Amino acid sequence: MKESKKPEGRAKNRRMEAAVLEFCSDRQAAFAASYLLLIFLISILVFLFRGLDPDKIDVLHKLQPPSPLHWFGTDNMGRDYFARVLYGGQVSLLVGVLAMLCSVLIGVTVGMLSGYFGGLIDGFFMRLVDIFLSIPWLIMVTVFGLLFKKGLLSIILVIGIFSWMDIARIVRSEVLAVKSREYVQYADFIGIPPLSVMTGHILPAVFSTIITASTSTIAGAIMTESALSFLGLGVQQPMSSWGSLLQQSQKYLQNAPYMALLPGILIILTVYSFNKLGDILRVFAEPRVRAGEEDMPREAGGKSGNEETAQEKSGEGRAENPPREDKEREEAEIPAREASERKETEIPVREASEKRGKDE
Repeated sequence: MKESKKPEGRAKNRRMEAAVLEFCSDRQAAFAASYLLLIFLISILVFLFRGLDPDKIDVLHKLQPPSPLHWFGTDNMGRDYFARVLYGGQVSLLVGVLAMLCSVLIGVTVGMLSGYFGGLIDGFFMRLVDIFLSIPWLIMVTVFGLLFKKGLLSIILVIGIFSWMDIARIVRSEVLAVKSREYVQYADFIGIPPLSVMTGHILPAVFSTIITASTSTIAGAIMTESALSFLGLGVQQPMSSWGSLLQQSQKYLQNAPYMALLPGILIILTVYSFNKLGDILRVFAEPRVRAGEEDMPREAGGKSGNEETAQEKSGEGRAENPPREDKEREEAEIPAREASERKETEIPVREASEKRGKDE
């Protein structure tokens, strides 16, 4: 058993190394991954920066341009803008990740139930998705943002609750494809509970698709939070996010354009990096799935996919190019076959003529 597992493990390692090399060769993908890693590390470790206080007011040094003392300058109240941008990025990324988790939880649940059970359940959930998609998303989020109490938790819940529809449709289509596979049908046949089938057999098969969709969801959540904060419906003072920093910088575009430039650039780079990472993961997901299907263990009395492919190719070759001996044998048998057929046709004719002569 150990010897049989070693080649499979080596093949998987080779595929993983090839995927990593291909990923690193794409400059845009490498930039996106490096940028996201850097921005997440800075947001997590921002507390380690000593002397950075985003709420420290110094009116005597307000609206100062970038300098060695204040790298990103100061705002209208003299607060260090570098510290506010770092802590604002922490809030924006937190909203994006938590809203993504909320939307993925709802979308995966709805998509799994709809795709697995079908029928009335599928019809109900898909009509619900159509209703949500028919309403302009930003308007719906804005209205519910006005109804709920302003705060970080309210923003996360509102964005997460109204951004699950695309994930649900993607997961449903994947579940419909996975549900027709033999191991899922066999699990249903032997009486495994539906919850165990969905979590143990179907969910691992669609996990890569969920990861790919979640990256785009984070980008959309960050954009939505920035839009809500720009409209005054996002995080409130003294807390700040990239969107709220943009909203506060409107009054000072002429005197301090850096106040709008820096958070705007960070929003653009972050959203672009998440979308680019999602595109790369989507490209890498399909070859890995195909490679996993080719390396599936052979069933009892069956053959692996590679052996079947080889036999099919060899069978096609034999059909198209038969050996020379077979051709010569067939050519030699043709006269004998024609003679036997002629004899078979002559015997009934001779018997009929003899019988006719006797009757006469």
